Amino acid sequence: MHRLLHPVLLTASLALACPASVFAHDAPPVSPARGLTIGGGVERVLTLDVEALRKRPSTELAQVRVAGKFGSKSVVRGVRLRDLLKEAGIVTVDNNTVKKLAIIASADDKYAVVFSWNELFNLSAGENVLVLFERDGQPLPHAEGPLALLSADDLRTGPRHVKWLRSIEVRQVIE
Repeated sequence: MHRLLHPVLLTASLALACPASVFAHDAPPVSPARGLTIGGGVERVLTLDVEALRKRPSTELAQVRVAGKFGSKSVVRGVRLRDLLKEAGIVTVDNNTVKKLAIIASADDKYAVVFSWNELFNLSAGENVLVLFERDGQPLPHAEGPLALLSADDLRTGPRHVKWLRSIEVRQVIE
């Protein structure tokens, strides 16, 4: 029987089990005004800005509580992270490779959060992990940056709300 780890516990477990280089932020520098880079273990590195994301199929979620249980509820719009990862093409050697992957979303200030491949592609929660470009019908507020990442189905959205999103890296954490 498989147990789901709480995102914070998963992050802590990966940090203890993996060498520091797994979590190194080695994406090419990207100006926040230009967008974000999706790289690491992908077939095609993507560099996307707000306009490029607006041209892709997007998802709107209403009544999303942002930043903890006392945060305000908003209507947010963005592109599913798993759709962007599919577009970039995750590199796999065999069917078991995906079980060993971590997807690391990093901010301009080096804040980073971790998702497993299973969270994004094998659980319904993956439907609502979005790269945001709009809140309440407007561009994101300056405090969030031009792009942000939000895991809307987390019980507490604050810990995996990445403001000023800079990079998404696919990493194999177990050899």
